[in-house]
Amino acid sequence: MAPMDAERLARERLDADRRYNDALTLFDRTVAAVTAQPAPAPDDIARLMSGLIAFLQQITAFVESKDRELAAGAAQRVDALTPALDAVAEVRTQVGVLQRAIEMLRRSAAMPPSAAPGPQAAVAGASPQAPAPGRQDDDYRYVGFEDAFRGSDQAIADTLRSYVPLFDGRTDVLDIGCGRGELLSAFQAAGIGARGIDTNTEMVGVARERGLDAQVVDALGYLTGLSESSLGGIIATQVIEHLEPSYLMRVIDAAARALQPGAPIVLETINPACWLAFFSSYIRDFTHVRPVHPETLQYLLRASGFTRIEIRYSAPAPEHMRMKTIDLPADVLASPDPAAKALAQVAHTVNANAVILNNLMFTHMDYACVGYRM
Repeated sequence: MAPMDAERLARERLDADRRYNDALTLFDRTVAAVTAQPAPAPDDIARLMSGLIAFLQQITAFVESKDRELAAGAAQRVDALTPALDAVAEVRTQVGVLQRAIEMLRRSAAMPPSAAPGPQAAVAGASPQAPAPGRQDDDYRYVGFEDAFRGSDQAIADTLRSYVPLFDGRTDVLDIGCGRGELLSAFQAAGIGARGIDTNTEMVGVARERGLDAQVVDALGYLTGLSESSLGGIIATQVIEHLEPSYLMRVIDAAARALQPGAPIVLETINPACWLAFFSSYIRDFTHVRPVHPETLQYLLRASGFTRIEIRYSAPAPEHMRMKTIDLPADVLASPDPAAKALAQVAHTVNANAVILNNLMFTHMDYACVGYRM
């Protein structure tokens, strides 16, 4: 804050304090004089009301002065803390990446060469549009990215757990893009036989350390290598936005061939119809290839022979991000006064526009298409 601003704020504060104390003294004296009389006269009551109004006016100036003082102090504290907060965020990111790199090196050192996931894990027929399976030197960086932005293992597990009942009683369920194994762990806890595939070596390494069945392999190559009607279910969460459209369509066709009749398929992705999700979650991840609209994904599943396709929305936009509506008192809405009617009309227009903007910008961040093999 500039010196002149600080001096002006100090003068305003002292003046507001003085006027507040003078008004409080006058109000106290007026109340004492009026209440000392057994039956206050109308003039006395008018004098009391005038004193009350003067007191409230001084309170308003006093509060406004304190608000400005607090705001200025908060701004100074934020300005002072910003470099430190930035430094903490930088260190946290660097430590997270370093931790994942150390884990990668530890796993590499502990794993015998014959067991190490690598190019031999690829299945013939993998598309060149898919991420190349096998260890990538920077795999650990993307794991660190997910740690920072997608959430902790527990947060992701809590989100994915809602899909488990769809596979109740099933076996041979495939989790495409299993990541660190959060959903595989939930399947295991529910007694559902499942395995996972992913092209990120480090994520598969984390899943394997948890005792889960996971391997580094390309999705299309893996599916085309399976026997027809051999899978009891397929799920892919936050995967399809990483795929080229032609590759995605071939994956869905291959999934239809590999699934048993009546088996479920669940494809979850970011909801690009929600502007907040598109301009935050989607574009933040530079590995995303193409957003997929809910109706587009529904169509692709139908075109590949899936039925009973339902769009399920999740992760609603935070309430504090949504446009607010105006709630007018009932007496204002019912008043015949032209000014009240004009105010009600303005409120109605504002509320209608808020609903439109909320439906475009602040709906649900994610969605899933749930379908079943014919």
